[in-house]
Amino acid sequence: MITVALAKGRLAQKATELLEKCGLQLDELKVETRKLVLFDGSGKYRFVFVKPSDVPTYVERGVADFGVVGKDTLLEADKDIYETIDLKFGACRLCVCGYPDSLEKAGGILRVGTKYPHVTKEYFGSRGKTVDIIKLNGSVELGPVIGLSDVIVDIVESGKTLEANGLKVLEEVCKCSARVVVNRVSLKTKKELVPLFEKIAANIQ
Repeated sequence: MITVALAKGRLAQKATELLEKCGLQLDELKVETRKLVLFDGSGKYRFVFVKPSDVPTYVERGVADFGVVGKDTLLEADKDIYETIDLKFGACRLCVCGYPDSLEKAGGILRVGTKYPHVTKEYFGSRGKTVDIIKLNGSVELGPVIGLSDVIVDIVESGKTLEANGLKVLEEVCKCSARVVVNRVSLKTKKELVPLFEKIAANIQ
């Protein structure tokens, strides 16, 4: 049996549609339910639905053979797993955002509010910049508005929330989209994964 970890929400829905194109029977996954473990029609695939930040952990630990997760989550988790396919959906950017003059005005150590402390440390560290990272779990845009942080590092899709709060994208950290990640042992031992990944790659739009 192949176990697949899916991030709850839009990515799971998109991944389900893609896997159906690859021949999997996933009617059970499209019915609204509180079950966290579901199976495909053949019983060969088991799907577990978890928080996006937990997908890399499930895959690294081998309780899931592969998973679908955003590149931003993957970078932040920094797990020993193999990234195989860029699925092209869930596209967004991870950016440094703030008021137009935030980077120039910040004297000394830059205060950065973010849900991505690891990525933030790596990004500014690579530029020789010392930062005070303030871990936030939601409404990150509020940081510069009320003076908690000088800038933020966060996901930007349309940019409307930034604009509504007078903030702008100052620097792009990286482009993000959904990725297939696989357990290194599973990739070697479960031979049926390779043809499935080939089908997935062939069905990406």
